Amino acid sequence: MSEGTMQRRAQLDQRDQRDQRAKRLTRVLVRAGVVPVMLVAAGCSSDSGSDDGGDKASSASASASASPSPTVRAAAYKTLPESCKVLSKKTLEDLVPKAESGKEGKSDDVSTRASCSWSSLDNNGVKGSQFRWLNVSLLRFESDVTRGAGDELAKEYYDKQVRDAQAVEGAQKSRAEPVAGTGDEATAVRYDLKKKEGTFKQQTVVARVENVVVTLDYNGAGLAGDKTPDADDLMKDAKKAAEEAVAAVTGTSGEGAGAGEPSGSASKPESGSESAPDSDAKPSAKASGKS
Repeated sequence: MSEGTMQRRAQLDQRDQRDQRAKRLTRVLVRAGVVPVMLVAAGCSSDSGSDDGGDKASSASASASASPSPTVRAAAYKTLPESCKVLSKKTLEDLVPKAESGKEGKSDDVSTRASCSWSSLDNNGVKGSQFRWLNVSLLRFESDVTRGAGDELAKEYYDKQVRDAQAVEGAQKSRAEPVAGTGDEATAVRYDLKKKEGTFKQQTVVARVENVVVTLDYNGAGLAGDKTPDADDLMKDAKKAAEEAVAAVTGTSGEGAGAGEPSGSASKPESGSESAPDSDAKPSAKASGKS
């Protein structure tokens, strides 16, 4: 091999070595440049996700504060008095003198719905008999966030009871009048019902005190030839008894037992508490069925 040939080969080897070093340096620089870019990108991505989470949390908090849970004012009375004890002994002796004891009506929950009735038949022999029938019904409404406040529900039921008392089939000489001094509002309805046993004088007093509705039915008849009782006297007695029953609910009666408890001593009802159901029964119709 000539000297010139050996020199060219040495130059080529040196060039190859320079090229290889240049390639290795390029790869190192490229790698060194890519890694920081990836780290920066990852950092930006991480920061962006953190900001989104904060925004979502703030939005949720603002939404929660803007939509508070619905509330409704508490009902005034959380229970009812014992229905057969709302009237004093003296009142019962005046209205139903021959009644032995009251008959308590059926109820799934006496704290929301209760009633009691008394029957009296004063037999005068050949002169005939005097019949009296008395019934007191109590209905209490709980406050409910979906249906409304207890006193508003009671108001709706009160209006319905008054309408029903004025719409009894076969009623004659029907008339209604407001009653003062009995609860928050009260209405008296009177009418006559003629039956084969005689003419029955019906008196119905519907009263509302806060979230409780009191319906008192009182009727009388002279049977087997006895004289028909005076409607004015019956109505006077019915109004007095209704006022006494309302006083038993509020706890202000002098003799009545088991008065209802006002909300001052009661906790606020839960929003899901069950309210007393509406009744489609007509107390006055029930009363007229007695003989």
